[in-house]
Order: sequence, then C-alpha cells, then structure tokens
Amino acid sequence: MIIDAHQHFWKPDRADYGWLTPELKTLYRDFLPSDLKPLLDSCGVEKTILVQAAPTEAETYFMLGLARSNDFIAGVVGWTDFESETVAEATAALAENKFLVGLRPMVQDIADDKWLAQPSLAPAFEAMIANKLAFDALLLPRHIRHLLPVLDRHPELAVVVDHAAKPTLKTGVSKDWFDDMAAVAKHEHVHCKLSGLATEAREDWTTGDLIPVVDHLLQCFGPDRLIWGSDWPVLTLAGTYERWWKAAQELTSTLTETERAGIFGENAKYFYLTHRG
Repeated sequence: MIIDAHQHFWKPDRADYGWLTPELKTLYRDFLPSDLKPLLDSCGVEKTILVQAAPTEAETYFMLGLARSNDFIAGVVGWTDFESETVAEATAALAENKFLVGLRPMVQDIADDKWLAQPSLAPAFEAMIANKLAFDALLLPRHIRHLLPVLDRHPELAVVVDHAAKPTLKTGVSKDWFDDMAAVAKHEHVHCKLSGLATEAREDWTTGDLIPVVDHLLQCFGPDRLIWGSDWPVLTLAGTYERWWKAAQELTSTLTETERAGIFGENAKYFYLTHRG
C-alpha cells in the first residue's frame, strides 16, 4: 500500500488559518478531496494522512468529517491546546474518533523557540501516550534541539519530525541541522518525514539539490524510520505532485524494494495506523 503521509485540505472562508492570506495567491482557495484524488490516482497512491493546518479543534473536526466521507483518508493528525488545563480530557475526547491518529501543535509559528521543551507540556504528551496518538513535530532548524528534552522525558511517545525540520536548502543547510537531526535520530522512537523539501529549495530546484539532505536522513534514521509525504497543496509552490513523487522515487532508487516499500507506505501504516490500533 502506498501512503501519502502528509497532506492538507482547507477552505479559507472557515477563517481559522491565520497564516493563509490572499498574499499567498495560488494557495488562497479551497483545496478539497476532489482536487487531490486525481493526483493520487495518477501516482498510484492509495491512502493519505490528513494533517492540520489551523490551530483549532474546529478544524480537526472538519478534517474528521472529511475522513468519514472519503475512503482514501486513512487518518487525521489534528490539533488541541497543549497548554490547556483540560488537555487530557480534550485529547481523550478527540481520540474517541477512530480516524484521529495524532496531534500537532504549530511549533514553527510560536514565538518562543524553547516552547516545546517546557516541562509544563508533560500532561499533553502523557495524554497522547495514553490514547495511542502520534506527535507530529512541526519544526524549523532552530527548534530541533528543543525536541530532545521531550524525547528524553517521554520515551513511549511516538514522534515524527515533519519535513525533516525544514532544512534551509535555499541558502545552504547549516552544520547545526545535520548535527541536531543526528541527535534526534538516536532516539529510536522517532521517525522523520521525507516531505516538504522542495518548498525549502531554490525555485529552480533539481533532485540533485536534495541529495545531501536525503542521504543524511537515510544515514541517521535508516529507511525503516523515514515516511514519505507530499505536503500538498503547499507543494504546489515548488512543483507538481507528480514531480515530487518522481523526485522521491529517484532519491531512494538505490534502496531495496522492501526498504522503498517501507518509506512509501509500510512505515506510515505502522507509525500511524498499527500504533493506534
């Protein structure tokens, strides 16, 4: 089974996507299942994981509704307020829906770079463990080291780093990114998404531009802890769905058939769906 483990849907008139403004032009419109399904079919992708794009529970319930009515959506990564005094109850309530497989705070948009590391978030992580939910870590390079205390405190938490923490491919990837990702990868309960790289690269990116980053991810995480995703429709800022699909295939072409089957579906199935039970 081929799984796109990271895609979004949105309707701007829902008015809870703070980052989605008319200035983004091509992204500032509805993106819904009918837009994505033909792209999935063209690449042979059978299932997807739908990921939050707004910091509201209302959007999470919107996505869960889409999952109920679209067979190709295998699971939803939603949002809840990690700082709420009732985060345990809110997480348990959301987890009653069989389609919810994970939660994601939008760390990259939070002003405090150290927000993720604060011990006061422990109830949120413990609630996720109790409800068998995965943690999607939406990070920028400067946040990676602040994930490490979370990993130390919560070794039972299933964690995946979204978009490889967005390495700065446009301007040159720093040594810190290479070192920090290697440190995170030492924790065996952490996976990493092979996604979002094209939008971090220069406008005229080539597959070759991405090789140093992908090779490092393969070396650190191994093919059994990498999970492919499209990051569609954000992907459309950097190219088509088919172009990224082909680039990802090329970037992993030296791996065995079993290893590639893992990256393009089996790892996501285990991480999100088997883990949830």
